[in-house]
Amino acid sequence: MRKKHLAMALSRLEGFRDPKPELEQYRTPGDVAAELLWMAHSLGDIEGKVIADLGAGTGVLTIGACLLGAGRVYAVEVDGAAIEVLRRNVEAAGVGECVEVVNSDVSEFSGRAEVVVMNPPFGAQNPHADRPFLIKAFEISDVVYSIHLAKPEVRRFIENFVKDFNFSITHRVTMPFEIPAQFSFHRKRLERITIDVYRFQRM
Repeated sequence: MRKKHLAMALSRLEGFRDPKPELEQYRTPGDVAAELLWMAHSLGDIEGKVIADLGAGTGVLTIGACLLGAGRVYAVEVDGAAIEVLRRNVEAAGVGECVEVVNSDVSEFSGRAEVVVMNPPFGAQNPHADRPFLIKAFEISDVVYSIHLAKPEVRRFIENFVKDFNFSITHRVTMPFEIPAQFSFHRKRLERITIDVYRFQRM
């Protein structure tokens, strides 16, 4: 499977039926998910690995990891409605044997993983909402892929935060991220922001 075919497959997955603004439930665009997963795949961090998708939502990163040969993916998601969609997407993609759905807040997840992949909240509604995700990721794995806003203040925070947990930034890719209007406070039909896809590794 090529990266563009992966992006197309992930773009066709069912999205949130009733997204919750307090959870910042934005679907991960297929091209962004494919960029993260292809980087991980090319660096040997997907095939045959035990992976945790923290805040799995409707399963875009989970399913993409399985399509690229992951051994097992823990799809950790707190919202029951999102899990219903996730299960349908997993079945439609034919990757049920690869996925273990965990209905839990990420902070309460007690499993271990060789690699974490995640698209945590950006903190637009709840400041610092990404921190519990980063803390848990650094607790349970030695390699972490994550998506964050490409802003100077966010980059400074990330650079300092990861050092506190004895992690380093090995890769950072900047790209656009499209958010369709889905909440009452959205003023545009399509909001385009810029994000960074990070790879962190324990030092």
